[in-house]
Amino acid sequence: MWSALSGYSAIRARWAIGQGGQSGETGLSGAQQAAKVDDMSSPPPTRPVQSGPVHPGPVHSRLDPLSLGAIALTILFWASAFAGIRAGLAAFSPGHLALYRFLVAGTVLGGYALVARIPLPCRADLWRIFGLSFLGITLYHTLLNFGEQSVPAGTASLIIASGPVITALIATRFAGERLTPLGWMGTFVSLAGVALIVLGRGPVPMSGGVSFTRGAVLILLAALSTSIYFIFQKPLLGRINPLHFTVWSLLLGAVPLLVFAPGFAAEWRSAPISAHLAVIYLGLFPSALAYLCWTFALSRVSASVTTSFLFVSPVLAVLIAWVWLAEVPGLSALIGGAVALLGVLLVNTLGRPGRGSPPASRPVKAP
Repeated sequence: MWSALSGYSAIRARWAIGQGGQSGETGLSGAQQAAKVDDMSSPPPTRPVQSGPVHPGPVHSRLDPLSLGAIALTILFWASAFAGIRAGLAAFSPGHLALYRFLVAGTVLGGYALVARIPLPCRADLWRIFGLSFLGITLYHTLLNFGEQSVPAGTASLIIASGPVITALIATRFAGERLTPLGWMGTFVSLAGVALIVLGRGPVPMSGGVSFTRGAVLILLAALSTSIYFIFQKPLLGRINPLHFTVWSLLLGAVPLLVFAPGFAAEWRSAPISAHLAVIYLGLFPSALAYLCWTFALSRVSASVTTSFLFVSPVLAVLIAWVWLAEVPGLSALIGGAVALLGVLLVNTLGRPGRGSPPASRPVKAP
């Protein structure tokens, strides 16, 4: 997300694009792919090998109304999560908010898993999903909630928007990713924008400025944790359907949040209805429905087209926070956010080798 996780499926899609020509993410095992090639009597030598998990239905380069609607709902839900967190924090502690949110999401997704008969991964993969989900779900949402105690919603969304750049930096070390000189330039531009957000100070603490406080550092750590989550989930997505992975990841990531159970019942009883509605909204829409919509959109439209809409998310987050909470980011936060998004755009468009090659020579992978 750039939302909880706000942001973590968004980053995964960007990561998939950045890995465009590599074959590590595939819906078939190596043995199955080899058997498939052997069965072909005369495979065309110039035909690109389609990688990425198999989705039902065709993947189009143009948007149809149904796909556009799914993308629009996803972006809207993820952008609104930052304001929803702030609203929930008015009555719930950060830990209880995370627990409540994923109890709601887990109930919905658990029911969906039963109805759709989503298979349970093998034990080894289940443990791997659990380890990754601790970073991308448990730790991310806990850190984000604690950070938003002192950081306004719109400003938090601008910090989280730097996630793809953090992902690219980590990928150069652990995933064999390479950046062009323009990619490195975009990285430093984006980090400079984040620094401007973090170090900026508004005239009133709650008006959108944020000093270099613990809250800003926690949100940066949240962006780091979700970046690690999306880098190291790639081998699993090679053998697990992305929708199935998302469902099990959210369910398993909710389990460690039970550590916040003490005191939750008393806080739940004393919370006003407005706080309950905010948290239930977070669980139902940004945490459950948004991921189903996003996966549906990616099954019909290429990742390059779909993720191009993600740059609207911080803008929507700022507007929603203004309407919902009357929070307006300070000037330094807005300028820093624009600089950070410019750097992210540079990394995602011109930052990796081969970005200028013709589309026909590089298969698009669905995350």
